[in-house]
Amino acid sequence: QAGAGARLGIEPLVGRGGRKGRMAARSGYDTPTGGSYSDPHMFSAARYEGGAEAAHPMGVHGLADEEASVHSAQSMGGSLPRILVMGLRRSGKTSIFKVVFHKMSPHETLFLESTSKTNKHHVQNSCVVDLKVWDFAGTADVEEPSFKLQETFEPAGALLFVIDAQDDYQAAIVRLVSTVDKAFRVNRGLYFEVFIHKVDGVSEDRKLELQRDISHQVTSALYEKGLEEANIAFYLSSIYDHSVNENVSKVVQKLVPQLGMLENLLDILISNCRMEKAFLFDVSTKIYIATDSQPVDVESFELCSDMIDVVIDVSVIYGQDGDSDALPFDERSSSIIKLNNGRVLCLREVSKYLALVCLMRADNLELQGLIEYNVHTFKQALKDLVRPSYVQPAPRLSLQSEGSGGGHSFL
Repeated sequence: QAGAGARLGIEPLVGRGGRKGRMAARSGYDTPTGGSYSDPHMFSAARYEGGAEAAHPMGVHGLADEEASVHSAQSMGGSLPRILVMGLRRSGKTSIFKVVFHKMSPHETLFLESTSKTNKHHVQNSCVVDLKVWDFAGTADVEEPSFKLQETFEPAGALLFVIDAQDDYQAAIVRLVSTVDKAFRVNRGLYFEVFIHKVDGVSEDRKLELQRDISHQVTSALYEKGLEEANIAFYLSSIYDHSVNENVSKVVQKLVPQLGMLENLLDILISNCRMEKAFLFDVSTKIYIATDSQPVDVESFELCSDMIDVVIDVSVIYGQDGDSDALPFDERSSSIIKLNNGRVLCLREVSKYLALVCLMRADNLELQGLIEYNVHTFKQALKDLVRPSYVQPAPRLSLQSEGSGGGHSFL
């Protein structure tokens, strides 16, 4: 668990011409504010196995402006991201919210009453998932004079519109187009997310046919109204499988200002640890906040999502003290599960109610010391990334090998 001079954070960079740069970084990348953020200087498997000489140095990116912030100006300060949930009556809006954010059993949603007024919720599960969700009644119509367009749409980040796939959806399409028309004129940066819901029990061919038909009708209607620039996406969802969690994940990710940096950190992690896939999950909701840049396949997501249930269920039985109602997940939570296809799942706690879940080949588990070190470094980077303010330089983790003197120091 070694490596000379591994550092995390902002510090002066001494180059050939003196103190030229402002940030020591390997494989640096842009931030939302136009600056550059250093990766956590993780050690690669080549370096772990072959010594320091086997490591290939990465490029160095400087930061010209000393006052540049590492973090988006809107990060976790200011107003919270807002998701508006709309649709016709009995389309499944409240069921989606209850299953994802309140862990309600899908079968219990059959007894939910129809929403009669706008319900405003504050969802705060972790340092990253902190947002507002407004669940509108099915009777809410943007064409009504009493509907407050400016107050509703201007502060919103995403509008989630639910269409019941088991019902005649022509009326829902009319309502959707009308809603997009009004909302886009108020807020051109709004994300429109269409959930074609209740597709459980529908054949795969029928699902694709539904998605094609609804997306074609909606996009054609928007084009006729001159709204072709509206950012709209279509998803097939059901509360009886993992699709609703995966789709809500994609919606929430668009409202996370640190998404690009999180993806880059995960890319560095899987590259250095020879992992196949990595997810950063919110444990309470099983929403994945970020993943690496490789495409997400449904099987990998479902395996990683189910692993969270396994860890929590076992912790409830064997790891919880007393009759506490708190989620049995803390800094000691970790697990390794070997699959019968030569792969393993690894779970590590990286922040309060945030878990890093990785998929890798069983052979690479021999690098466990390397993996533990790099996960720890990732955890430190995550803490810096979600701090509410970056006016002062971020704290850094400085590790030294025995050969460099001084052992390990944490600053």
